Amino acid sequence: MTIRVLLADDQALLRQTFRILIDSSGDMEVVGEAADGREAVDQTRAHHPDVVVMDIRMPGTDGLTATSAICADQDLTGTRVLILTTFEIDEYVARALRAGASGFLGKDVPAEDLLTGIRTVASGDALLSPAATRALVNRFLTTADPDAHLTPPESLSALTDREREVMALVAHGLSNEDIAEKLVVSPLTARTHVHRAMNKLHARDRAQLVVIAYQSGLVHPAAP
Repeated sequence: MTIRVLLADDQALLRQTFRILIDSSGDMEVVGEAADGREAVDQTRAHHPDVVVMDIRMPGTDGLTATSAICADQDLTGTRVLILTTFEIDEYVARALRAGASGFLGKDVPAEDLLTGIRTVASGDALLSPAATRALVNRFLTTADPDAHLTPPESLSALTDREREVMALVAHGLSNEDIAEKLVVSPLTARTHVHRAMNKLHARDRAQLVVIAYQSGLVHPAAP
């Protein structure tokens, strides 16, 4: 199945470079381009891509605002956002995750890593670059944000004890294979628990599951 990608960046040359790279990959295609956040939202609603590769700093509506609009749109639940920017800063990582982004990469990543990142996000998994360390995410996801809609702890009541346990492990950065090894279950069983938790909490992907885990108080940031 071909992964449909929309590019949002104010630099035309960069969009053209990404288009050539993506269209030549064999398993994905670019279905649209946008030069600013407003256009990114409009193009996403028009094309319903699987992944939007989104720059943060663009004229007018920025990438984080556009990401929030896309992720809040009930008609776009099948679209995921991969933030790609030269400004790989702690605060941006947290804001991108809060906005609903599924991944975050610096623009200096090798071409193959970008393609892998798009595939990862399209599959429903979260993607954080090496610079977005677990401690960094722990620290900023719990920072007070007047625009954040925190998840009430009681919303987790729909989860079984095992699903809560698995969700906490996801929030600490463990993969399905890591969870399986820790709980002595198969990777398929671990994946099933993760997806059940996501479905019950209406989380679009693992990244949002991590945000919910911290904002609901299921897990807490590590001590400095």
